[in-house]
Amino acid sequence: MTTLADRDWRLIRDEPRAGATQMALEEMAAETALSEDLRTVRVYDWEPSTLSLGYRQDAETVDWEYCQQKGIDVTRRQTGGGGIYHDRYADISYTIVAPADEVPGDLMECYALFCEPILEGLKRIGVDADFARVEQSAIYQPSCYLRNINPAHDVVAPAEDGDEAGKISGNAQYRQREVVIQHGSISFDREATAHVGVFDTDLEETTFTDRVTSIREQAGIDREQAVDTLADALGDWCGAAEGEWADDELEAACDLADRKYGADAWVRDRETLEASG
Repeated sequence: MTTLADRDWRLIRDEPRAGATQMALEEMAAETALSEDLRTVRVYDWEPSTLSLGYRQDAETVDWEYCQQKGIDVTRRQTGGGGIYHDRYADISYTIVAPADEVPGDLMECYALFCEPILEGLKRIGVDADFARVEQSAIYQPSCYLRNINPAHDVVAPAEDGDEAGKISGNAQYRQREVVIQHGSISFDREATAHVGVFDTDLEETTFTDRVTSIREQAGIDREQAVDTLADALGDWCGAAEGEWADDELEAACDLADRKYGADAWVRDRETLEASG
């Protein structure tokens, strides 16, 4: 338990939503943290499966035809790094949103704090995971899971394997209007075909499977149990009450998804969003 438990938090066990809406909801959570003094932790899924591009990622790295053929959405995150294929089944994602003045100002310290519940959740599941002990060089820079493994924010398993451990979670942060937002992808299973297929490259599937591991591989539990355990760890970490999105948050998120996160101007060209009328 951390001192964050002295604040008001809600835990949202979110339903599957389109990628654009999931990204927009993070901005709504930031607004709520400031206006309602209510912080958010959540776990969520992507429906349909979605490729989320890093903030500065070149859209030309995407195999748009493959994504269209396979029914894979594409959106762009506010955080940097490489693209992540969020499979409807194989990916488990989470978000933590809190006012910036309540958390460490140092980026590495904040990563360490916000990853506590993720490491604890993986431990409860039965996965020997920890921050990478050594950096591993990049295999394919446009892909989050194939970029260089960074000990500051990449989680690997089994931790005891050192530089041979596989990446199981990537985490990223950004600050918006005095709020810190951290989100991350946790690999429940490996869908190597799609993970390499969404990019305009000829990478072999083994390139992905040699670098990445998963909860299923490490612990063998079912997905529902893994999601519930990770959600419980997030809630216990900050003393969150079970909660849900307010109607006005969902309405605003749908509007923002249409205007920004689902729009080609943002996804392909990272054009600045115009204010709504």
